[in-house]
Amino acid sequence: MLAQLTLISALTETADATHLLVLLPKTKALPKGLLHGELLAAVLKRRDMKADELAKAPVAANAASGALVVWAMLDFDKDTFALQTQVRKALQALLDEHPKVVSIAVIGDAAQRQRAAELAVSSAWMNGAPLPVTKKKDERKPLQKIELFGCDDKKLFAALRAQAAGNLLCRELTVLPPNELTPANYRKRIKKLAQENAWQLEEFDTKALRKMGAGAFVAVAQGSHDDDAAIVHLSYNPAKAKRTVALVGKGICFDTGGHNLKPARYMHNMHEDMNGSAVALGILLAATQQKLAVNIDCWLAIAQNHIGPNAYKQNDIVTALNGTTIEIMHTDAEGRMVLADTLTLASRVKPNLMIDFATLTGSMATALGARYSGVLGNRDELVQSAVSAGKQSGERLCAFPLDEDYEAALDSKVADIKQCTLEGEADHILATRFLKRFVEHDVPWLHVDLSASRCEGGLGSVASDVTGFGVAWGLRMLQRLHPDGDV
Repeated sequence: MLAQLTLISALTETADATHLLVLLPKTKALPKGLLHGELLAAVLKRRDMKADELAKAPVAANAASGALVVWAMLDFDKDTFALQTQVRKALQALLDEHPKVVSIAVIGDAAQRQRAAELAVSSAWMNGAPLPVTKKKDERKPLQKIELFGCDDKKLFAALRAQAAGNLLCRELTVLPPNELTPANYRKRIKKLAQENAWQLEEFDTKALRKMGAGAFVAVAQGSHDDDAAIVHLSYNPAKAKRTVALVGKGICFDTGGHNLKPARYMHNMHEDMNGSAVALGILLAATQQKLAVNIDCWLAIAQNHIGPNAYKQNDIVTALNGTTIEIMHTDAEGRMVLADTLTLASRVKPNLMIDFATLTGSMATALGARYSGVLGNRDELVQSAVSAGKQSGERLCAFPLDEDYEAALDSKVADIKQCTLEGEADHILATRFLKRFVEHDVPWLHVDLSASRCEGGLGSVASDVTGFGVAWGLRMLQRLHPDGDV
């Protein structure tokens, strides 16, 4: 649950605050009348710090009342990601004490106060609700209330609250252990979400997919003892929407690597291999709560990649839904297999834009680390728009090439295409070239490889290792799909 937000216009009403964050624009001297200004001046003097050094790192101190106060200066010339990181770190000193109420005071001109309020409230919402853990005694307490002083524009926060809810849903699903979030249980959770949000729900189980000829998806799913895999289709269709976007998410609830079994080091945290589907769900939830005038078809490829008597093998040849034959080179390249048939289904609806999200390749993580995710697509201008939306949202994307000559590496002597190569070079590009084969009707399409789905110590506004990366960016892209948008 997200904390309730109370807007208070008068800064003088902060006297009862027990956990107070004060945000002010970068300046060389402390402004007159600053909240707890004398205390801050004393702290700076003791530390031999100049006032503008607050733009480098926040300062915390206890007031005479016992309240914990944190001050930070924001340099509004910096990019969104830098500001998000600074505010999150300042706020975390307060949230570490698990308070029921956090008070935030913003100072500056109207635009500065609005920007600071957006950053601080968003971070408080996303980090004030603890993620699920399984402990005999969990002493963490959720944040119940946010008091905001200096900005009382109610319209400003409805969209931010929805975005925070979507991010939180994504992270809550991603951290669930694999014995809890099995494909069957995941599908039950999705049904409940569909009922709560009035989404239309359609499921294609393995029996239906076999009959349809979706051999790429079924090849991965058949290794599981429990026949609970499915492609799940959710629809959100607001009355005035004129454009449609398809969100496609990889939902591998656990990835052993199959017959090409992962070593323990790389199998750890593979319950998070369903993160792409959680990102798509988070975007769908936030868009619904924001009442965005965009039709959304959400397609989730939910399965597990297990090893067993029926598991698919190297050198198998399977036929995908669109008739393409695929030579299996490595059973740990399962993500592109389940996405292949899912992309075909999604593109047949002929959306105005299709975006897939997946923790797909280790080569993307090698290329970028965990602070950026990668994006590729079949329209150069669309890829550039995606990078721009990343800068605006603070969820940064790096564009990679998708030139046709890369696909020669996937030529097969026995099938239409190889699933991957064994060398692994440029696999994030080759995987996208593979996926492109299954996008029908030349639908405008982006592929987001989520190398930033987990970043130790947090990323941007989010303090947890699991970041929910992609929800804020995806919302930014949806907003551009409005009739007056620029996508």
